[in-house]
Parts: sequence; structure tokens; C-alpha cells
Amino acid sequence: MSENVVELKGVSKWYPGAEERKVLQGINLEIGRGQRFSVVGPSGCGKSTLLNILGTLDLPSEGQVVFGGKDLQGASEKDLAALRSQQIGFIFQLHHLLPQCSALENVLVPTLALAQRPDEAAVMERAQRLLKRMGLEDQMASRPAQMSGGERQRVAVVRALINQPSLILADEPTGALDEDNAERLMDLLIELNEEESVALVLVTHDLELAKRTGDVRDLREGKLKA
Repeated sequence: MSENVVELKGVSKWYPGAEERKVLQGINLEIGRGQRFSVVGPSGCGKSTLLNILGTLDLPSEGQVVFGGKDLQGASEKDLAALRSQQIGFIFQLHHLLPQCSALENVLVPTLALAQRPDEAAVMERAQRLLKRMGLEDQMASRPAQMSGGERQRVAVVRALINQPSLILADEPTGALDEDNAERLMDLLIELNEEESVALVLVTHDLELAKRTGDVRDLREGKLKA
């Protein structure tokens, strides 16, 4: 079993069109369990594309993606969906919470996609414990419209963690938050990275927030550099 959660080997990505260009060029990257780093770079440089490939939402034009020691080339969409539901947590700038569901119900949604039915009592205990830790004990029954932007984003973080993933991918998660809430969210992400040994990859335009991870990578002209 590989010690790395995910590896990119010579990964390039381009999109066909009149002005075809490589968004990513020959990227080699190893992400170990409990590792964390930020990706910064100009708008349109491919940061979200990189996250989508790490999260198996997109496929490279060339190169290999290896997750948990297994090469994903040729994997079926069913297998990739199972991998995402079990091993990867996504946090986006827009929280994508279901408006008709409570905070607690939103957190539990990813457990419905697991191939093997989880222990309902254990999952419920974890969801309630994480929500309380996020300071949301009084909002468990609230729907998204009844919560602030910071509260909704914290619910999205708990949802990303509910299946105990090995990798969290956060794409501009603080972009819609004020400075105080952005700092609180980063505090929580770093604490959870350390305590749950979940690898964290953060994409952000905010260099000061990026520095909080202790490891900042710059994506320019398709290449990822320290």
C-alpha cells in the first residue's frame, strides 16, 4: 500500500479548441497522509483544474493519477464515484447545501452514497460531534436560509469530513466570507488536518491565508512550483 494518498505522474491537461493550450504541463506531485499545502496563482491558471483532477472529477489528457497506490487509468465512473464518496471531501466557495434539509441532514447526505451501509448510530454521533465542535450545536435543525454565510460554510466543512476521507480539496472556501470568518474557517481546517490526519489541499487567491498552511505552491504557465 502506498504511503501517499494521491500521486500525479507527468499529468498534463488541455482542452480542444481553436487556441488549444496546456492548462497543466507535466505535473508530478505526491500528497501524503496528513500533509497540507496551498495552491496560488493568477486567475485562469488551472488551479481548479488541478483540484478536479486530484478529486477525480476530471481526467488528465496525459499522465497518471494514482490514488492509494492504485492507478486510476481506465477506472469506471462507478469506481471513481465510490472513491470520491469514501476517500475525498470537497469544499467549495459556494457551499451547495440542500435548501430543504437541515444542517444535520445536509451533513449526512454523503453517507447515503456509500456502497456499504454505515453504522447509523456511529455516523449520527460523528455528525453531531463535528457540528458541535464547529460551534453549530444550536443550528443542527436549521435550514441553510436560517444560517449566516459563515455557518453554512462550516456545515459544508463537516459534510466534507463525515465519511472520514483521506483527502480534503478546498477550492476558494473562504472567498464568500468576511475576514474574521475566513480566519476561523482556516483555523478549523488546519486543526482537522492535524487531528484527523486528513491531507488538505487549499486553493485560494489570498496569499496570507495560503501561508497558514505552511507550504505554498505557485501554479503558473501550467507548472506547479514551491
